Amino acid sequence: MVRENSRRLSGSRQFRQRLVLATLTSTTVTIDDIRSGDAAPGLRPHEVSLLRLIDKISDHHTIDLNETGTKLRYRPGVIIGGKGLEHDCGVHRGIGYFLEPLILLGLFARAPIAIRLKGITNDTKDPSVDTFRMTTLHMLKHFGVPLEGLELKIDSRGSPPLGGGEVFLRVPIINSTLTAANWTNEGMVKRIRGVSFTTRVSPQIENRIIYAARGIFNRFIPDVHIFTDHRSGSAGGRSPGYGVSLVVETTTGCLLSVDVTVSYPNVDEMNEESEKPELMSPEDLGVQAASMLLEEVAQGGVVDSTHQGLLFILCALCPPDVSKVRVGQLTPYGIETLRNIRDFLDIKFVIKPDPNSNTVTLICVGAGVKNLARKSS
Repeated sequence: MVRENSRRLSGSRQFRQRLVLATLTSTTVTIDDIRSGDAAPGLRPHEVSLLRLIDKISDHHTIDLNETGTKLRYRPGVIIGGKGLEHDCGVHRGIGYFLEPLILLGLFARAPIAIRLKGITNDTKDPSVDTFRMTTLHMLKHFGVPLEGLELKIDSRGSPPLGGGEVFLRVPIINSTLTAANWTNEGMVKRIRGVSFTTRVSPQIENRIIYAARGIFNRFIPDVHIFTDHRSGSAGGRSPGYGVSLVVETTTGCLLSVDVTVSYPNVDEMNEESEKPELMSPEDLGVQAASMLLEEVAQGGVVDSTHQGLLFILCALCPPDVSKVRVGQLTPYGIETLRNIRDFLDIKFVIKPDPNSNTVTLICVGAGVKNLARKSS
């Protein structure tokens, strides 16, 4: 299945994806020169946190990091999963940064994962927990994962910079392999759903966001419903913020989503001279989110641009059958993912651009990655 069981890599790029693919292919990786030329060399706090998370759900593995954090040797073991787990994701990246690796690894674990994650639920860097709940988890059914065992519950929200959010995630295991997908028809837009949230600010902001977004959508489609989720007290985390996550559902069951979030700066870190930054108004935020969603629809394809990487990995992990998927314009992250898949799984995709629709069809024969952890129990 894999050409070799050890790889030497360099730099910090695609760190998260490389760890996931190394784990799923039982490949020992040595990563050198991790930001060795930077003023602050080595792994960032969120990357160390990801290593700790992998440590919690694995057994018989080794993680060796040098003192400066610029060199890592990781030998994967067995993904054991388990329930009653907890992990503090910190405040350097959103919980979304940790959810994708958890979902991919959880499917190939010995036992289903049930874990509570603490940190930032909505920020500008990572897909929000709402996007994972409304869109990402539903992608998995196209690869034969039962939706019954999948759950993401938002107990409290946390905006940057201080976070304070908490979510509960359940991931079922697959008995043997995923199933190959033939997923190329995105269909027509059927309805738009979403959730507008506020943490520690006036709940009126949500209505202003929704009113502005609907002003754009109502020209195109009548079936628009955006829910409100106002959180105060401990359920609102430690920092004020607001935002919206929108998802479009098509006639063939495809889901495309976008997130826009506004968070306030950390007052403690601002000195008297520093000016208060201008925050995007709820109205502008609603218009921007609606426009971004329509842009994703116009791009075409069965997933939005942020889900391309996950889609390609799922195709590559499938049994040695043909998977065929269609996406809009390939993103830089999507292209990097294809390279990582080639390096770790020895899988190359046939890429066929369609000049008429500006979409791209990708075809591959899966590597047949099996859930071996389940057998070794």
